[in-house]
Amino acid sequence: MLATDWVTVSALATAGATLVLAFATFASVRSANRAARAAERSLLAGLRPVLLPSRPDDPPQKVGFSDDRWFRVPGSGAVVEVTDDAIYLAAALRNVGTGIAVLHGWYLHPEQLTGASKHAPLEDFRRLTRDLYIAPGEVGFWQGAFRDPSDPGFAEARTAIEENRRIGIEILYGDHELGRRAISLFSLTPRDDGGWIVSVARHWNVDGAAPR
Repeated sequence: MLATDWVTVSALATAGATLVLAFATFASVRSANRAARAAERSLLAGLRPVLLPSRPDDPPQKVGFSDDRWFRVPGSGAVVEVTDDAIYLAAALRNVGTGIAVLHGWYLHPEQLTGASKHAPLEDFRRLTRDLYIAPGEVGFWQGAFRDPSDPGFAEARTAIEENRRIGIEILYGDHELGRRAISLFSLTPRDDGGWIVSVARHWNVDGAAPR
């Protein structure tokens, strides 16, 4: 009869226990990582703003520009005005997301966009001279202006407005942590009474996975 090698048995038992512990630790760490990623996504979702046009029955927004020009923007509406020296644009918006929206910049398309799959290059956006904030579930506004008649964008915008065409506005915004940026494409459509109505066409995530 062979004698039992208790040293070998002990070593094998220790190795087996260590292997089991390693698998358990791996599973635990993996589960913890999944939970952490889920918690992070939940937190980011709680910070994420989403901009849409305001509702027709929302209160009008009073919008002022740096040259002391003031406009009253109705719910679901926009204001567009052309002068020899400037073009003023403003739209009433609502933040339907759960985070504070901080508006950073904008890009104007002097024509209607159909089925746009890509947003304009970020470097082409016109930066707002001040950050605009819209609280979760609240109404606010976007505003922009062309002030240099020699700017090609000035002439394009003026022609589109004078021809009473629908124009597109891409608005770049993020959360109050200045992250998780998004771009929403809005359409400004002229009405028969001289006013303008706002609609939204598409959203893009800039700092995360695209929604499509």
